Amino acid sequence: MAGRRSGRPTGAPGTATVVRRWWTTELRFAEGTGQSRMSRWFPDRLLIDYTRTMLAPLARLPAEARIGMVGLGGGSQAKFLHRHLQCARIEAFEIDPGVLALRDVFQIPPDDDRLSVVAGDAALLLRERRGAYDLLLVDGYDARGIPAALSTQRFYDDARAALCPGGVLAANLYDTDHAAHVERLRRAFGTDRVRVLEEARQSNRVAFGFAAPVSAAPGPESSAGAALSWWARRQLRREFARLAEADPP
Repeated sequence: MAGRRSGRPTGAPGTATVVRRWWTTELRFAEGTGQSRMSRWFPDRLLIDYTRTMLAPLARLPAEARIGMVGLGGGSQAKFLHRHLQCARIEAFEIDPGVLALRDVFQIPPDDDRLSVVAGDAALLLRERRGAYDLLLVDGYDARGIPAALSTQRFYDDARAALCPGGVLAANLYDTDHAAHVERLRRAFGTDRVRVLEEARQSNRVAFGFAAPVSAAPGPESSAGAALSWWARRQLRREFARLAEADPP
């Protein structure tokens, strides 16, 4: 979730709406706040800074990564990963039927053996996914911000349990009490296994929780980052470096 945009919205009041501009299509929940943005000519390109930052752990995760997503939205990361990381397996949870109904509008691929979109409450479903993911992307928002169910210590503990050994959680913290969320991450992962990166051009922070010591990372030759297409690696090159250089918060 990020930023203020303008444009012409379509959709009933109180629901997810679509804003169409000449070069982008945007998903919006609240007036003035864009939840997801898609290039109409390059639908799998990551336009918003934090969506790239959240994928920085790919540089240290296995090429055949199992990736979970809390919140589908406009599917920016799902489309990017589905196209550019062919050996990954992606499971995305989305609770809002209005968002799911816009799947074709945002050109999110249909389910196949590499992508599965699950309609349901991730706060509950993650409890059934112990040890399931190498990377868990948490970007669940509604019109009021991060839902209460995704803001509890129980949620972060369950998210930690959903990671395999060596897995990483990446959470988008936008327009919220980020310090409280980071403290819950520290309780779930340990203080020395949490990192936070600020987004200079947005009001976002991306917080990372590591299931293993941060220094225990595979080499570039064995990572998902190396398995990405060259264009995807180019998009994420800066983010890979930022996370590698990050100090504990």
